[in-house]
Amino acid sequence: MADIKSAWEIAQEKLGKIGEATPEERVRWKYIPEGERLAAQYIKDDTNLAAEINKYNNAGERKYVKEGVEEVLIRNISLPTTDFAKKNNKRIMDTLKSLKKDKVAVENIYSQMRRIFQHYASTGEEQRKQAYQQLKMDFAGRLREAMTQQGINPETRVDVERQPEFQSEWRKMSARLDEQYIKYLDEFKKQLMAVE
Repeated sequence: MADIKSAWEIAQEKLGKIGEATPEERVRWKYIPEGERLAAQYIKDDTNLAAEINKYNNAGERKYVKEGVEEVLIRNISLPTTDFAKKNNKRIMDTLKSLKKDKVAVENIYSQMRRIFQHYASTGEEQRKQAYQQLKMDFAGRLREAMTQQGINPETRVDVERQPEFQSEWRKMSARLDEQYIKYLDEFKKQLMAVE
């Protein structure tokens, strides 16, 4: 019975095997979250991000603050589903480009992203409209059939679009349609993170 260890003892053994954190790791752990906080503040109320980053005099600290800022900014680039999202993307992309050293590489990635955004806004929008109308017709047919089976006059006027089941199906379908664009966007985001 002496071989049985508590969860605390097992965790302590694992921590002992990992070893002590290096000074570099400690700096990283401290300043990446600081950069994330600055980026969130920038997105929320448009603070002067460059000035905030430059407050960190130590190059090592500034490097990790900047890394945290970039991670949050990149995560907040999204499909242009609304005018707000379009404006937010532009603002974030402009800011991100100003922080990166290799502006040519950033602009090359942005060109590809803009093509995806353009396709999403034009062809993708048309696909979503067609899919919506098709789903609406299919759902109305199923609803009339169910009403007939329940002995309800199938000519009774029912607003299909207000039905929770319809809305749920549309959200799922819309997510599937957006999935292909999100996949490309995520790939471009990874490329952006790799750019100096």
